[in-house]
Amino acid sequence: MKSSTQVAGDALNSSLHPVERIVVTVSANKEKWATTPVGRRVELLKLIREALVENADEWARLASAAKGLPTDSPLVGEEWTSGPWAALTAIDVLLCTLTQLNGLRFLDAMKVRTTATNQTAVQVFPTTLTDRLLLSGVSAEVWMEPGVLPSNLRRFVACAYDPMRQSSVGSVSLVLGAGNITSIAPLDALYKLYAEHSVVVLKLNPVTAYLLPVFEKIFAALIEEGVFAIVNGGTDVGVFLTGHPLVETLHITGSAASHDAIVFGTGEEGVKRKAQDIRVNTRPITSELGAVCPTIVVPGHWTNADIRFQAEHIATQKLHNSGFNCVASQVLILPQDWPHAAALLSELKRVFSSARTRPLYYPGSSDRLAAFREHYPAALSFARGSDAPRLLAILDGTSVHDDYAFRTEVFGPALTVVFLPGAAPEAFLESAIDFANTKLHGTLGANVIIDPATEKTLGSRFEALLTDLRYGTIAVNAWTGLGFLLAQTPWGAFPGHPMNNIQSGRGIVHNCFLFDRPQRSVVRAPFRPFPRALLHGSFTMLPRPPWFISNRTSAATVRKLFAFQARPSLFKLLGIFVSAVRG
Repeated sequence: MKSSTQVAGDALNSSLHPVERIVVTVSANKEKWATTPVGRRVELLKLIREALVENADEWARLASAAKGLPTDSPLVGEEWTSGPWAALTAIDVLLCTLTQLNGLRFLDAMKVRTTATNQTAVQVFPTTLTDRLLLSGVSAEVWMEPGVLPSNLRRFVACAYDPMRQSSVGSVSLVLGAGNITSIAPLDALYKLYAEHSVVVLKLNPVTAYLLPVFEKIFAALIEEGVFAIVNGGTDVGVFLTGHPLVETLHITGSAASHDAIVFGTGEEGVKRKAQDIRVNTRPITSELGAVCPTIVVPGHWTNADIRFQAEHIATQKLHNSGFNCVASQVLILPQDWPHAAALLSELKRVFSSARTRPLYYPGSSDRLAAFREHYPAALSFARGSDAPRLLAILDGTSVHDDYAFRTEVFGPALTVVFLPGAAPEAFLESAIDFANTKLHGTLGANVIIDPATEKTLGSRFEALLTDLRYGTIAVNAWTGLGFLLAQTPWGAFPGHPMNNIQSGRGIVHNCFLFDRPQRSVVRAPFRPFPRALLHGSFTMLPRPPWFISNRTSAATVRKLFAFQARPSLFKLLGIFVSAVRG
């Protein structure tokens, strides 16, 4: 008896000849790619970089139009930031790695330390003067798995390029792209190509099918090399490809339901197989599957300006890209006995009500928001005319056991607020971390907002508490979306999920410095923006970040950032600063 994959494949064979030919062609080149010298790989990457710079405008323009953003809206900056800019920075970091592979010289610019809980932490950002100037005050570390020590770190970096370990056989990887952030699919494919030496067939999500011609132009060098192909199609094409005999490994960015359908099948039989961990598709699969991500606000002494700024920050974590982010904040955890809680909520409502208009472009979002309303009929709704509704559900102390908001990723502009008891920072943080670890679905990203004075009083205890927070990326006074943008950091779930309880997935992408045993990324940003930060003794020059939904010059600033990244100059750097301080 044929499996459902075989039946679907037979039924589609007549219409899928082009896809079949693509898989066969790419597969024929897997050994060639596995043995392609680093110098040739660098040449190809430089060609991609050049093509990306040439086609960035079209990429951002098409993405903005598809999401219903007016051409003159500052929100267009989101499409530049999470599209062309994210891809360009990843390529540049990867070029740095590949051109300094001999002796792992790229590690020389990185500080290595031991955390409060004896893990090895590698500072991957900033490593250059440009890093320090463009994102002043932002830092990022990779915390390695236990057993990786400062003394043996180099044994766990770029092992795929170690001649003694590198395989000459190669493999064929299918990458199933996401439909929300437009750089996800190409970045996932680049990781498979350059970190795992796999040739790649990338299937775009139908939501981003319009980008196929642009991506074909950008990645023409790899496509002509015969090691990369991009296809469009619906579920039928996905089923055909995931079961194709030449496809050896899979990577999906999407939902846990899609992952489980691939691995265990669908319907009641799929549910039974999942419960017994019996897989119908036994290919190795990595995944990034989203989460119910928390934002934890640690009690402290905040000024009115702090409250306003952090309300914009929290709103950004939720409303960036209309909330269609796998790492969007979904549960805001506030200290019940904190004197500033009411003021912060009031400011958050103001930002939700005044946020720039945008439509619900992602399929199924209206149904998901309706389900959220059904569970929380008292949720506040902020919208104007045809604008996408922004929902805010404030739960009282008796509702903290409500499963829906904590176990279901809304994937849309809906935020739940919960209060936990405690006014002392350490006790509250312990409680909030336990709540996030035990009540919330997934382990992709967690945000912690804490003022510098309060963090100072906690000392090393703060870092020890962060260690207890089981998430793949932790952002302190930043949004974990910044961990996505920084290609220096690995991106993925906290390691350890079994296949039949996949949560936020398995494996990592990005990771352009090629760490082999990373456990998590920790990203930090200033608690206060420039110039107010200077008044509080923090010598950082980062104004309101360009990814904030409230930034007035986001589109102009990010275009300038991209132009500088493409071809740096002092004149361009000054232009970025002038535009950024006006944001």
